[in-house]
Amino acid sequence: MHARSFVKNRLSFGTFNRIHQRTASLKSLGIPLIPYKGSLPSDLDLFSVSENEPELDDDHGCGTFDDPNIFEIIDMNATQDPTSSTLPPPAVQKRFSQHSTGKNRRDGEDDASTMARLKKHLYAEVDGEQSTAPLTAFCFMTGFIDSVTFSAIFVWCAFQTGNSVQLALALARLFNGQHDHSFHIADRQALCSVIAFIFGAFIGRIGDKLGCKTRLWLALGTFIQTLFTMAAAIAIWKSHQGSVADSRANPAWTNVLSFVCVAFMSASMGLQGIMGKRINTQFTTTVVLTTTWCELMADPKLFDIRRIVISRDHKILAIVSLFLGGFLGRVFLDIVGSAATLGIGTGIRLIISVWWLFVPEKQARK
Repeated sequence: MHARSFVKNRLSFGTFNRIHQRTASLKSLGIPLIPYKGSLPSDLDLFSVSENEPELDDDHGCGTFDDPNIFEIIDMNATQDPTSSTLPPPAVQKRFSQHSTGKNRRDGEDDASTMARLKKHLYAEVDGEQSTAPLTAFCFMTGFIDSVTFSAIFVWCAFQTGNSVQLALALARLFNGQHDHSFHIADRQALCSVIAFIFGAFIGRIGDKLGCKTRLWLALGTFIQTLFTMAAAIAIWKSHQGSVADSRANPAWTNVLSFVCVAFMSASMGLQGIMGKRINTQFTTTVVLTTTWCELMADPKLFDIRRIVISRDHKILAIVSLFLGGFLGRVFLDIVGSAATLGIGTGIRLIISVWWLFVPEKQARK
């Protein structure tokens, strides 16, 4: 019984099912089940399979070996033809490919998660109360850039109040009885500055689409200012003109490239002004100090020097930063000239553009 149970468990493959059918046929023909020498015809191979013989399906022991009289004795040590008893090689699972697929899937999920965090970081709004450092740098750049243009042509590229009044005076000369219809170069430079400033401020409206307080726009907008300042440096370098004017009647910049330089500097200041205004802090636009001076003098806590007052202290910081920018701008101007000074300003603006990416975001009020 033990041998039969062993055979029933082992002979569940297709090859041995065919042997089962062949042994039944041998018994019906009277041929011994256990062959001995000379007992089988020479052309009969117990383990051969005819091409026309149908192939039997495995039934996994469900009824094929129920008859106990099929096998009488089975010699477990009998030698069989190795070619007929060899089973097909087992299927080898390609674990490497599955591992690679899983790794690629995890890498894709990590990349998607990283992009989601980056997008959330860039589109987060900065906290205006913690934007003091880059806004102070904005005020510094106002004085720095204005020192270059005023020293060369006596025109402000950030303070458009003076340029607007200058254009009004140019128009008034037409009616003074002297019939002076000439358009002086100083007036043309002032007009160029006003138009370019308005253009730069108009570019600032792009921030309304991206979010005027988001890190993305503040960094991108400041980088555009960087490009404008760099273009101004290149233009004045290629113009081969001086840096400091002797008098208003004899400006240092007179050719076309100098007008291009004025336009790019004024556009950068216009963009900076609207970006500072959109953040809505005590630094206001960062380009005009007239309002800042008035608000500082009107501050009810102006003389409360025993504690920190943001509304007062930030205004003082803006005034001091602009003054320091103008001072250093003139120092560099006398040492290295207009082009190199604007090159330094380009580097400062690039630092500010990166700075915006690390300003803490505004927390929701509980």
